[in-house]
Amino acid sequence: MGNAVNHYLRPDVTPGPDVVPSFDPMLGFNSRKERVMIATKEEMESVKLPLEDRDYCAHKLIAYQACRSDKFPFVYQCAHEKHEYLTCEYEDYVLRMKEFERERRLLERQKRLDKAA
Repeated sequence: MGNAVNHYLRPDVTPGPDVVPSFDPMLGFNSRKERVMIATKEEMESVKLPLEDRDYCAHKLIAYQACRSDKFPFVYQCAHEKHEYLTCEYEDYVLRMKEFERERRLLERQKRLDKAA
């Protein structure tokens, strides 16, 4: 709720939920690994993944769903795949929140520098 309120109270320094970063992704980093999709579009279409599940953790979800279908009545045997998928989703969420906060802080810094100049 806090981000939604900040977006309306301070829209000039609060990025929207689907805004492409406006600053150099390497700003402040010596080296940074680029994220890549492991699951291909064809793989996701062949297993009929919904659009909302086609993210950086899609390959883990595909493995989890395959395990569930292979061991159907005993789906508890897929606990490891489920844990890997949920961990990937959590780490993706944390990374997106860090990127949002980085963008917000860089916007505030840019506003301060423009005001001082």
